[in-house]
Amino acid sequence: MADDFELDTDDLTRRMDGAITALRNEFASLRTGRASGSMLDPIQVDAYGQMTPINQLGTINVPEPRMVTINVWDKGMVGKVEKAIRESGLGINPQLNGPIIMLPIPELNEQRRRELTKVAAQYAEHARVAIRNLRRDGMDKLKKAKADGVSEDDVKFWESEVQDMTDKYIKLVDQTLDGKQAEIMQV
Repeated sequence: MADDFELDTDDLTRRMDGAITALRNEFASLRTGRASGSMLDPIQVDAYGQMTPINQLGTINVPEPRMVTINVWDKGMVGKVEKAIRESGLGINPQLNGPIIMLPIPELNEQRRRELTKVAAQYAEHARVAIRNLRRDGMDKLKKAKADGVSEDDVKFWESEVQDMTDKYIKLVDQTLDGKQAEIMQV
């Protein structure tokens, strides 16, 4: 008999934390009308024969709330970095000042703010689905353990633990989404 059965809740917690981290990273890439260096993270530049993240080609600074600057280290790459930013779909018009690319962040209009809140809600739903999938994995392990002879009381205990953990992380996703939507709608 497997009376000393114990579910690996540390693994579930680590994986659910990973879903929250991924959500926060996706939220960081959303432009909210305030300058943030992380909004450039998804942009790749064709540099030296391979696709390279912008932060590996220059220093990214946020000197003021509505301005991001990139000090490109290799002057020959300035044009390619500028082109990658223009084609990225961020809606930002880069301005050149020697090796420094300035990115003035325009105010968001009401319609664009509403679109961004919908995108944020989609990101949050993906995180919720990931957490629910992890819950299902945990429950499947419990079903297998029950079939292997673990007592029903132990299985019920671990099921409630997994459900409590899932509820906690879903609530965290909702709180993170509420904060991001408030940030987006802030004028």
